[in-house]
Amino acid sequence: MKLRRGQRESTLEHRLVWQAAALLLAYPDDQQAERLTTVEELLAHLSGRPADLLGDTVAAVQAIEPIQAQIDYVDTFDMRRRATMYLTYWTAGDTRNRGNDMLAFTRAYREAGVDPPQREAPDYLPVVLEFAATVDPAAGRRLLIEHRVPIDLLRDALEQSRSPYLHTVTAVCETLPLRTDSETLRAQRLAAAGPPTESVGLQPFTLTVPPRRTQGV
Repeated sequence: MKLRRGQRESTLEHRLVWQAAALLLAYPDDQQAERLTTVEELLAHLSGRPADLLGDTVAAVQAIEPIQAQIDYVDTFDMRRRATMYLTYWTAGDTRNRGNDMLAFTRAYREAGVDPPQREAPDYLPVVLEFAATVDPAAGRRLLIEHRVPIDLLRDALEQSRSPYLHTVTAVCETLPLRTDSETLRAQRLAAAGPPTESVGLQPFTLTVPPRRTQGV
């Protein structure tokens, strides 16, 4: 099926948003300045609300010292489980089922002809965004839409903490269909109840969420 011109342009714009978001949500290590330069180059090809939102995160990150940026990042994503970027955490928690849930991501990567990431979990939002932007937009969009509720929960947590990364996650949401009433209710229930816990007698899934980073690493 051929895409109409408007659809092709929309897909390209979304890929640019996803790539910029993947870079902005990465840990601010020694390559941070290079990543921000790349994001600014991507923003030159975007316009409208997503571009403004991504630009807000760029400006906020550039306004603080690198060490403080690392501290803020760890405090935001590593010390607050409600702001985790591991998309299966809210739906499966630290349970055995989470491994099964992550298979959907691994399968999508392999079907697209690429290997799953070796140093990060396959459901890690920056990894999914990078995949959607550079490998398979259709499969990547499907993964993002299927995990829209966890992304919305992340956005809500970032809004409560007044994090500049809120703008980036909101830009990602702008590329997805509007949240349905059922998704809204599900998000509210998950936020109130928290992630699932392992049943008695079962060993929990070994990957804790989120892993802590050592400053400067």
